[in-house]
Order: sequence, then C-alpha cells, then structure tokens
Amino acid sequence: MPLPLSAVPSNTAVVVVSVLGGMGVRQRLAELGFVPGTIIKIINSVGRGPIIVEVRGSRIGLGRGLANKILVQLLS
Repeated sequence: MPLPLSAVPSNTAVVVVSVLGGMGVRQRLAELGFVPGTIIKIINSVGRGPIIVEVRGSRIGLGRGLANKILVQLLS
C-alpha cells in the first residue's frame, strides 16, 4: 500500500508510486527525479524539518508538505 514519503523513516529505500498535486508541482518533482519507478533512499527524516533523500545519486532536501505529495512503496 502506498504511503507518503514524509511517513518513511530514515535509512529506508522506497520506490516512487505516484506524485500528487498540480501540473507545476508534478513537473518540478519530475525534473528532480521523482517519477514513478524511481528508487529513493531516505537519508534523514527526523523531527519537523526537511526530509533529506537521495535520488539518482544526488541528495535533495524536501519540505514535509511537498514530501506528502510523493507516494512511495517500501522495497522488500
């Protein structure tokens, strides 16, 4: 079952299932590499601050509101 990226703990690998939001949000996240099928590693998701993720070899900080729009599934 998909869950928002903001709900995934640190040091966890996930795969993007879908991205919610308007066309502008989806396009910007796609430019950063957040497209269905992409594997992401959550580097730091502690507290209320931004979530640090690794996407295609780059580390990116996302606010929690934006991270809520990225639905992912845990890799087994």
